[in-house]
Order: sequence, then structure tokens, then C-alpha cells
Amino acid sequence: MRNLAVLTSGGDAPGMNAAIRAVVRTGLSHGINVWGVYQGYSGLIEGNFKRLGARDVGSIIQRGGTILGSARCPEFHTEEGRELALRRLRGAGIDGLIVIGGNGSQTGAEALHSMGFPVVGVASTIDNDLYGSDVTIGVDTALNVALNAIDNLKVTASSHRRALLVEVMGRKCGYLALMSGIAGGAEAIVLPEVDVPPEQIAERIQEGYERGKPHAIVVVAEGARYNAEGLCAYFRENGLLTGYEFRSTVLGYVQRGATPTCADRLLATWLGSSAADEIIAGTTGILVGTSKGEIAKTPLEEVVKGFKPLPSWFLKAAEMLAR
Repeated sequence: MRNLAVLTSGGDAPGMNAAIRAVVRTGLSHGINVWGVYQGYSGLIEGNFKRLGARDVGSIIQRGGTILGSARCPEFHTEEGRELALRRLRGAGIDGLIVIGGNGSQTGAEALHSMGFPVVGVASTIDNDLYGSDVTIGVDTALNVALNAIDNLKVTASSHRRALLVEVMGRKCGYLALMSGIAGGAEAIVLPEVDVPPEQIAERIQEGYERGKPHAIVVVAEGARYNAEGLCAYFRENGLLTGYEFRSTVLGYVQRGATPTCADRLLATWLGSSAADEIIAGTTGILVGTSKGEIAKTPLEEVVKGFKPLPSWFLKAAEMLAR
């Protein structure tokens, strides 16, 4: 291998830049030329490549987002689009590709691998829903952003005797809501994986009010049947309001753009460097992630078909500790 490319795709995650830096500098240490692909799979189809040196990735480890950019690419979902991307790679003399991203990104990586091109994936998504890795790049930062918001909102909720519904990201996965809700001492956690009737949530909040609690915090996953505003509206329309005033807060993209934590910088560096080592050694068609504190190498074919459930102990804990 003489030329290695790296791209970031899908939603940006804090720590992606640290992974890019690790890929580039590990590649250079092996005497490999490393090329950045700008704007994800769109850049792949357009041939938007730039050779990266050690200085090009200097002072980016602390930055959120991705210096390579990311974009949606409907064209890549077509056979013609993937064929064009492959021609671009081969035309540029690229011998292998590292894809940093989540489910959609690794689906694209698996498609290229099945066409005979050497690809290695790096597990990166704040949702932590990617099969093949216990934890993914960006999760720790997103959790800390959510937890900080919950702590702050609890203070103002107590001042005004309010119930605040805090909506966190995660698409159809409730991991961020579950973990930040437990760590933040929420009275209720609403998840896509566990469909709790709104009446039951209102009853739990009412119980807290009757015990004299000055506030109530409900953490809601964005992919749940009712999001935060929808839940507030349901309470009002069905006369389920308790003694508290209700307000909703949507954290949204603030969870993506934060400065990566130490944990995410270290994880991204570990995974990025390991991915570069693997592809240079000739091991391809895998996702590099973590399992029980060690590097895990999972075939991309399994990754795109696999399902990652929420940790069962934490689901039980959420119910017990809310009481």
C-alpha cells in the first residue's frame, strides 16, 4: 500500500478530528501517503481529495466536528454512484479507504468492500447504536453535554416548581437518554425501545409532586413515540397536568458540536490509529471498535445487519432509581 484515503460521513461527532489525526500520522509513520476525502461520499464521487501531511492535522485534536466535512449523498445509494466513486479512488491511485462514521457510513463502506476495494471502518456516532463496538466516538461528549444541561435545568425547575422535559438526540436509539437520565437523576426516561404510556409518566411525576419535590425532570429520546413537545401537548390535551408547570427543552445539535472530552479524544486516537494499522497490514472489510476494553474487529457485513440493544442492567436501574 502506498496511498491511503480517509473520509468522515454521516452526522459529525466530537472526536472525529482526533481520529483523522491518528489515521494520518499513523499512515505517515509507515511511509504511506494519506489523502483526505472532503464532504464524505459526495467528495468521493466528485474526486475531492487532498494529500494530508502531519502539519495539516496539527491542532485539530481539541476541535469538535470534522475538518473533512460531511454531506448526504443520495447518488452513492445507486450502483452508478458507487461505480463512479470506485473509479475516482482507483484513478487517484488510492489503495485503501478508512471510513469514520456510524450506521449509514459503514453501510457505504461495506458496499465498497463488496465491490473489491479495501476498506476499514471506524466506529463513530453519538447515538452509540452501531453494532460491533461497545462505545463509539462522540458518545462521552454528547452525554456530558446532556448531563450538564439537565443539571442546569434542574436548578431553574426547582426555582419555579416546574416539570421540564429535556429532549436529547439519538435517532431511534435511546442510549443517550437512558444514560444521561440516570446520571442526571431524572424522574422518568422516555425511550423508543420501551413504550411507556404518557399516563404512566404523568402519574410518576404526580407522585413526586405529592411527596413535595420542587421539580421534575423527564429525559426524552428524540426517537420516542412522543418527543418532548409532543408529550407536553398530550398532557395538556388530555388533562394530565400535575401541580407543576410543564416546559420542554430540545438540546438538538448542541450535543454534536461540543469540544471532545478526554475520553473521546483518547478513544478516537486509539481507533483511528488501529484502523490505519489494520488496513496497512492487509486486514480489510472490518469495523474497528471496542469490546470489553479491547479493540474489536467486526466484519462490515455483520455490522450492517446487526442490532445493538440497550444495556439491560441500566434499563432496570432507570426504573428502580427513579423511585
